[in-house]
Amino acid sequence: MRRAYYNNSIKDFLLEDSNKILGQLSLNHSNRSLEDLQKNAWVKQIQILKSELIGVDGIIYFEFTIPRMGKKVDNIIIVNDCVFVVEFKVGDDSYGKHAEIQVIDYCLDLRNFHEGSHLVKLVPVLVATNAQSCSFNIEEVIELNKVAKCNKEGISDVIKKFTPFSKNKIDANLWENSIYKPTPSIIESTQALYKGHKVEEISRNDAGTINLSKTSSYISKVIDNSKLNKKKSICFITGVPGAGKTLAGLTIANERMNADKDEHAVFLSGNGPLVDVLREALTRDTVKNSKEKGESITKESAKRRTSAFIQNIHHFRDEYLKHKIEPTEKVVVFDEAQRAWTKKQVSSFMKRKKGIDDFEMSEPEFLIDVMNRHKDWCTIVCLIGGGQEINTGEAGLEEWINAFQVNFNDWKIHYSNSIVDSSNYIKKESQKKWLLKNAISEKDLHLSVSVRSFRSEKVSDFIYQLLELNIVKTKALFSQIKDDFPIYLTRDIESAKSWLRKVRKGSERTGLIASSGARRLKALGLNVKNEISAPNWFLNSEDDIRSSFFLEDIATEFDIQGLEIDYTCLIWGANFHLNNGVWKYQSFKGSKWMNINQEISKDYLKNTYRVLLTRARQGMVIFIPDGSTLDQTRPKTFYDETYNYLKEIGITEIP
Repeated sequence: MRRAYYNNSIKDFLLEDSNKILGQLSLNHSNRSLEDLQKNAWVKQIQILKSELIGVDGIIYFEFTIPRMGKKVDNIIIVNDCVFVVEFKVGDDSYGKHAEIQVIDYCLDLRNFHEGSHLVKLVPVLVATNAQSCSFNIEEVIELNKVAKCNKEGISDVIKKFTPFSKNKIDANLWENSIYKPTPSIIESTQALYKGHKVEEISRNDAGTINLSKTSSYISKVIDNSKLNKKKSICFITGVPGAGKTLAGLTIANERMNADKDEHAVFLSGNGPLVDVLREALTRDTVKNSKEKGESITKESAKRRTSAFIQNIHHFRDEYLKHKIEPTEKVVVFDEAQRAWTKKQVSSFMKRKKGIDDFEMSEPEFLIDVMNRHKDWCTIVCLIGGGQEINTGEAGLEEWINAFQVNFNDWKIHYSNSIVDSSNYIKKESQKKWLLKNAISEKDLHLSVSVRSFRSEKVSDFIYQLLELNIVKTKALFSQIKDDFPIYLTRDIESAKSWLRKVRKGSERTGLIASSGARRLKALGLNVKNEISAPNWFLNSEDDIRSSFFLEDIATEFDIQGLEIDYTCLIWGANFHLNNGVWKYQSFKGSKWMNINQEISKDYLKNTYRVLLTRARQGMVIFIPDGSTLDQTRPKTFYDETYNYLKEIGITEIP
């Protein structure tokens, strides 16, 4: 893949005719609507760089692709052991904050995902051509905490400051052609897919991507066969936490929507915050991109388009509860299908909210029944997270299988082999045997590699062993991940906040998260009952008090399940703590804690902490309060044993 519109040695760049360089840039540029504006910027860049790079030995690139971000860097300049990442603001007389963040993000992307950039010096440079000269601290720039800022006459001086004595030289050819392994967040992935990128372009070029591609390919074949043979089919996709189940589902829905609009493929989720965040992210991105193309689209118009792609499963359910018609959708992807409701939960809801007294189906059975109204073909894709049911009345996979055992005998069932190989998905042996006899097992329907944390793929294993209290295995796994995925402890919330502010760079996102049942954190000014706006928390900038950056509002498991941020502070509550070597499960009622005795409710609570502990992409700090000798609802015994257990694993206090 060609990584840049133009590249050359600086020596040959200086000798080459400027019009020829401009012609090559124009030839590779696809956005015709901005051609004149872009050409003028290039003309100025070429002129400035030809003046500033006289006597400099190195390599230069124009419009270097940063795949994960869907962006191109104005210039990459490689000199000795430094890679200068240069963002031009032609005509600007000041250094904009947004531009500073943008060029730092480019450097972070290269350092994290471009193999050739892991160990080199990356220098973010912002050139505001008409601004005043500006001083900067070299160490802060190399650490990517600050940007080297200069005007059109300062580029040469910046290069000299970072390459005074170095004898080492980067092999530019090796650097350019080294492997790029992007790991976008689910928000970035959704935006890229919606723009038309393929999963191979936006995800890591390794086992994780291969796994995702095979899964998507298998599902597409099932859909095509169902369509050809006029059959109804269902596929159950499983995966480890962070393996990309949601990404796989979005990929399938997007590909089928683009392949044949008559299929009306749709991505459905009962996770309200996920739907709201992804819709809002797509809407904002659509408006922004249309402006960049010189087009005009209102936010409401953009929202209508994106709402057709991602829908709330409960709205889908209510629509077809009200109208006994054949659905428009031929391909539906149900995200977090394990969270669909049991018959008891649905019946109670229908009676309370809809005035229906005789509703006798579980949510899985009803959703299958709706799709079964098709007279010819349809395909359901269920994304199943094992051990992620977190709320009362969530049915798990067993309710889906039960619906097929009782009804719908003409459906073709395709399931991940992990469903029968693991106890995470189905506990009933009778159901496993039924599946083995009546359905098709397929290994490509299990996503086995975590792609959420590009720092370490073993984080999810570590969290699993930690919660299972397998201390030997937990210690061993922690020793393997701690250098790549920092995890720290603290008994002081301000220290936790300070660490988050210090560790983040560019637009990396930080936030406070906690269990919705950790009610007595209120005594510390941390109120989990205070509802947040998920789109504002996940998407708004650092100067917005509603954003996660402000470290005021807390996202609970219901807000953050299915999403992730770069660095988290998990605030550990008294509702789930160690007591004499075993987990103690509690819920707060009125003025005191009540023991949780039902096994299913215990599972929900443990899964809550599993979700919270796997939301960070790059690292986390765990804040465990000190407790109080005066407050009977917050005794030190509710916190100290958990803290000591985490210390025994090897997790240390914030340095």
